[in-house]
Amino acid sequence: MEKLTGLKNIKTAVFISGSGSNLKNLIKFSKLKKSPISIDLIVSNTNLAKGLRFADQYKIKKEIFNFKNFKKAEKNILILLKKKKIKFICLAGFMKILSKKFIKKFNGTIINIHPSLLPKYKGINTHIRAIKNNDRFTGCTVHYVTEKLDSGKIIIQKKIKIAARDDAITLAKRVLVEEHKLYPAAILKIFI
Repeated sequence: MEKLTGLKNIKTAVFISGSGSNLKNLIKFSKLKKSPISIDLIVSNTNLAKGLRFADQYKIKKEIFNFKNFKKAEKNILILLKKKKIKFICLAGFMKILSKKFIKKFNGTIINIHPSLLPKYKGINTHIRAIKNNDRFTGCTVHYVTEKLDSGKIIIQKKIKIAARDDAITLAKRVLVEEHKLYPAAILKIFI
């Protein structure tokens, strides 16, 4: 994959599975003058993803792929990404693990946001695990995607204090506020 540093309007796809709050945030960021990306495609593994409504709202092409046949889904996504000339992928609550082959095709141009201070708490249920372990801090991380789950090079992190009154839901909400600041900051750090 060619180096994308210093370019503007880098054709970007955002992959989602859920509410799409990070997607909405990235769309708003992409409209700013300082933003190096344009969001040209939204990909989901489920038609139940509430975030798909932002595709209609912002007039961005959306595609839903059934991952029951994983290989076929990935092959069809790659065809679409090539057709749309996508150069950069942001995973935003995408609840499928991409194959080694898929990641290789987009060598170094897929990033993800994760709700913990990696390398701590890879995978799911990060807030429950942090509270259960009596951690004083948690946060979020934007990292490059590699074939090892949540193990790619860290681009940027934000640390927040866990309050005594926090449960997994309140903590998730507070971390999400930071995710919305962190994801655009990570993209600026990569490209500018």
